[in-house]
Amino acid sequence: MMNLTRIGSVTPVSAGAVEHSVWGLGFEKLDRDVFDPAKAYDKAAALGVKWIRLQSGWARTERTAGRYDFSWLDSIVDNLLSRGLKPWICLCYGNGLYDRAAAEVFGAVGCPPIHTPEQRHAWHDYVVATVAHYRGRVSRFEIWNEPDGQWCWKHGVNGTELGEFTKATAAAIREGNPEAEVIGGVICLYDLEWLTAMLETGAGAVLDAFSYHGYSPDERMTLANFGRLAPLVRRYNPKIAFIQGETGTQSREGGAGALREGAWTPERQAKFLVRILLLHYTLGVEINSCFSCLDMIEALNGRVGDRNSYLDYGYFGVLGAEFDAEGRSTGEYTPKPSYRTLQTLAAIFREECTVEPLPVRFLAGLRSPRIMRDDDSGEGMFTCGFRKPDGAGFAFWNPVELLTSAGYESTVSLEIAGVKGDPVLVDLLDGEIYSLPPGMVEKAGKGCLKILHLPVRDYPLLLAFGNFVEFK
Repeated sequence: MMNLTRIGSVTPVSAGAVEHSVWGLGFEKLDRDVFDPAKAYDKAAALGVKWIRLQSGWARTERTAGRYDFSWLDSIVDNLLSRGLKPWICLCYGNGLYDRAAAEVFGAVGCPPIHTPEQRHAWHDYVVATVAHYRGRVSRFEIWNEPDGQWCWKHGVNGTELGEFTKATAAAIREGNPEAEVIGGVICLYDLEWLTAMLETGAGAVLDAFSYHGYSPDERMTLANFGRLAPLVRRYNPKIAFIQGETGTQSREGGAGALREGAWTPERQAKFLVRILLLHYTLGVEINSCFSCLDMIEALNGRVGDRNSYLDYGYFGVLGAEFDAEGRSTGEYTPKPSYRTLQTLAAIFREECTVEPLPVRFLAGLRSPRIMRDDDSGEGMFTCGFRKPDGAGFAFWNPVELLTSAGYESTVSLEIAGVKGDPVLVDLLDGEIYSLPPGMVEKAGKGCLKILHLPVRDYPLLLAFGNFVEFK
């Protein structure tokens, strides 16, 4: 990297060795049995993430009225726990035993049980049974999935309906386990009118955390969305926490699902992931989850008996997959570049790592030999600082559009204070670590440094001081 010397790479950390982490990974759609989790458990644990999002699958669990078979979900939960991973469960979707419309939808996706007393009672009993069954194994339960989207609230989105449904489901969760944490919202469209109608029902007051999904090709839009969402939700519950439950993008063109139109590649997927996940991390979320574990069918608008209606392949995985004739993910589940990116983030930003602005000043007007012009000014760059008990980190990148550029390379000079030790430069895309030559670092004493002509990319690089990063 720009004539720097590689000195190692970030040491991966398995989930079992992690005590505290916000990083998560999606194991969604197992309620529709679209992939084999047994081939993904070890690879997920080796990422070093801690939280695994599951979907509970009412229709798969209650096939006979009043009888619950949790064996399929027990196997998944127990396998995750045995590897040091922590599952959290999204309670969804409908059930054709109680709803004729749900019986016609593949997986009963987007068919909320709210239309008759029988549906509401059956849902209540199912939620109580599920939460009670997993007491001691699963502590966090999420209410529905993307109810502000037509695909997941098929009869027509309605914030008031979702608010009343949220309150009833929260009561059932606490009946099953009074100590469980209740997560609601689970939004993806940021419609303030819909959200206000939901919150006006009093739903915000019954939640411990509010979950949101972030599918935007530009992290500036992510910041704007959160900047509108958080103040509104906190008006109704000042103590509420936030969870980023799904974000990511595809690794190729031609897929189905969010951001499908973009000219994505494996490299662009990895760059997007490190940019967007690091940004969400700085927002102080309690869980920061990548969608998803592997390539799989989207299966949001399928019809029972019409296989072609749900053979809609999404390529969001950090693991790549092949597909059989039924659309089930097959093959070896092979890591993509984004797998190493997520592994690098999970290894560095864990345990006693806090987001903290660092005293940094960009130095303008210095001519950079590498690019034969002055350094970038730093204006418009995304930056964030971090502290650990024995080190500090400073991440920076140029947020150019990933889909309209072949990459970005430049340099920047800066002054930084309040740090100890010689800095190293970490490439967060692949975990490679580089030393800085003596002429690049000027020490001014008392923890103040000038660092000259640092590389700048269209994804985050990290200046690390002290023991902020473990590498080999």
